[in-house]
Amino acid sequence: MKRNVTLSEISDGRLYELNDMVKADCHGCVGCSDCCRGMGESIILDPLDCFRLTVFLQRPLQELVGDKIALRVVDGVVLPHLLMQGAEEQCGFLDTEGRCSIHSARPGICRIFPLGRYYENGSFRYFLQTNECVGGNRSKIKVSKWIDTPKLIENQKFIQIWHDLLMQVEELILSSDDDTFRKNLTVYLLNVFYFEPYEAGKDFYEQFESRIKRFREIVPQEA
Repeated sequence: MKRNVTLSEISDGRLYELNDMVKADCHGCVGCSDCCRGMGESIILDPLDCFRLTVFLQRPLQELVGDKIALRVVDGVVLPHLLMQGAEEQCGFLDTEGRCSIHSARPGICRIFPLGRYYENGSFRYFLQTNECVGGNRSKIKVSKWIDTPKLIENQKFIQIWHDLLMQVEELILSSDDDTFRKNLTVYLLNVFYFEPYEAGKDFYEQFESRIKRFREIVPQEA
């Protein structure tokens, strides 16, 4: 999701690599769940997020949509996001003690918070959001450790490929006056990368690569 702000407005002005130390460790967020509340429709889910959730919960994505997840238009493309619920507008996966009930399968946006991603020149780095986390006394931690993601190299490659694909699909949708084409393209993307079930016992990245190839047969990269 694009943000119309400058890095100087929302960060400490630095860009971080995986091996850099960043002041992001809030020591388990004991007694705090502020970042799990009032987030509106901003916790956008990528295909890996949905794969993790469906495997962890043993429920197909179709069952989660309307319950814990909803669909919205993001920069012209329809994508899933976490639903905020109740009077406190809290994440539907927050338990009665204010703890994340899906912590081991939490989405990528949640994993990197209070970091964000900054994309440029066909790659991305991380930045520290200085005004988003209300927790104090954060300590330094290596970015790669904070992200807490297995197969990190494959993960970084996936994130970039997915970002680039969304940018292309967004451009195609926003530049077209054909309502049928726009609808068909976003429905096809949702079906190929989200609603078509992944095999829980197989590597996600291999399955994603196979789907990218299939998607490119219909929507070439230079289309």
